Parts: sequence; structure tokens; C-alpha cells
Amino acid sequence: MKKNMGTIDKIIRILVAVVIIVLYFTNQNNGTQAIIGLILSAVFILTSFISFCPLYLPFGISTRKKE
Repeated sequence: MKKNMGTIDKIIRILVAVVIIVLYFTNQNNGTQAIIGLILSAVFILTSFISFCPLYLPFGISTRKKE
């Protein structure tokens, strides 16, 4: 796996995940919407930590700075 996520991309994903989690724990989301949101936030956090987004791969997208 070649890293394809830049720092700003990772920060945005983590912030979105935190917002989704806060909405869940403040009971703003419930039911199926809450479950989908928690799964999405888990994916965002995981991809941020490994710096790889599988959806970027087929499109050749990389937000990482060139070395």
C-alpha cells in the first residue's frame, strides 16, 4: 500500500469523524443513521492513521505532497 493521503486530508477526516461521534453521543443521530455514521467515522479514522484511502487508488488521486 502506497500512502496517498496528505496531512490536511487526514485532519479533515478526523474532524469529521469526531463530529459524527459527538452527534451520536448527544443523541442527535439515532437508528440506522447513527450506525452508518459510526461505521463511516471508524473508516475515516482508520484511513487517517494508515494514510491510505482505497477509493483514491482507482482514480489515481493523491493528496500527499510529492517527495
